[in-house]
Order: sequence, then C-alpha cells, then structure tokens
Amino acid sequence: MNQVLFHLAFPVTDIAQTKAYYVDGLGCVAGRENKHALILNLYGHQLVAHMTKEPLTPQGGIYPRHFGLIFSAEGDWEDLLRRSQQRELLFFEEAKHRFVGSPLEHRAFFLEDPFHNLMEFKYYRYPEAIFGSPEYAKIGDV
Repeated sequence: MNQVLFHLAFPVTDIAQTKAYYVDGLGCVAGRENKHALILNLYGHQLVAHMTKEPLTPQGGIYPRHFGLIFSAEGDWEDLLRRSQQRELLFFEEAKHRFVGSPLEHRAFFLEDPFHNLMEFKYYRYPEAIFGSPEYAKIGDV
C-alpha cells in the first residue's frame, strides 16, 4: 500500500491564535488559510482548524476525546517535549513513564491548545504494543 496520511478537523475560535499555537508553538507548517480555516502539517499529517461560533469548553479529563502522535524514535518524542516546555505550551498532563517493565511500557504527555483540544504524544518502548498485545486489556488509565 502507498503511504496513507491521517486527516483531522477540529474546532477553534481564532485563526491567528491557532496559527501562533500550532506553528510557532508546536512546530506545524501552515498550509492554506482563510478566515474560516487553517490547514496544518503535523509531522506529515493534515490537521484542519475550522472556525466555530459554538462555545468551546474544557474537558474534565483526557477521555474520551483527544488526538496526537506516536513517535517511533524516543529522541523525537523528547525533542517535542523540550520544545513544548520551552514554548511554555499548556500541559494538561506532564510527561510520564507508564507501565514500566511491561510490554505496554511507554512515555506520554498531554497538551491543551487555547481552544481546549487535547493532544497526546507517545513513544512506546516496544512497537508491537501500538496495535498488538491483545492478551493485555489495559488501555489508557481505565
């Protein structure tokens, strides 16, 4: 199969603020833009920020809605963590090392954008845990 790209559309209330956060803060590359939407390249995947007039409210926790990336190299995950800290992006959950010593071991942190969209960034010590390891029922914190 040829390369497949992931696409995600999400709500925002200010395009300039979106651009500042995602481009200057997170390191996305901006694509097409108008007063209603902004296309962003997040590590080769397409995010589209769409303006809404609906009120955007914070979630009580990370479940059920968030999106993000799984890094295949721990150094790349660490680079984004450092960038996020240096740019003083809002952490919904600080970096943590989860399930240490198990086949599900991974590192993760959560960011919250100015519009209450939550993003998780992970690195798995054992890549087979990303889709495999069906003998384990543990998914997230539940």
